[in-house]
Amino acid sequence: MSDLDAKEQQHVRAALRLLRNRLGTWVSVADGLNMNSSNLEKTVRGGQRVSASLAIRVARLLNVMVDDLLVGRFLPPGACPNCGQVITSDFKDENTVVEDAPRSAGLALVK
Repeated sequence: MSDLDAKEQQHVRAALRLLRNRLGTWVSVADGLNMNSSNLEKTVRGGQRVSASLAIRVARLLNVMVDDLLVGRFLPPGACPNCGQVITSDFKDENTVVEDAPRSAGLALVK
């Protein structure tokens, strides 16, 4: 049994994925949290519950308050709530719909 409810555990798992994105590997995250990397990966996948002590260690590593971590306020603005990846400004205003883009002369749409 975990001291954290399902939503709090979800937020800690998202923070762990954010740490993975920042540090590069699960081994690096596990080292920073002083735990075994295989247990960490099981926890992130949902095979193990998130403990209160893990939540405290994650908050310390992210340098955020535990309360902010548990309610999901640890993410920077514009970050994905699942992995913490921040969308870069390069793509925010980019036109992604092909039909709206002007077509070059000499090219035809093939159906």
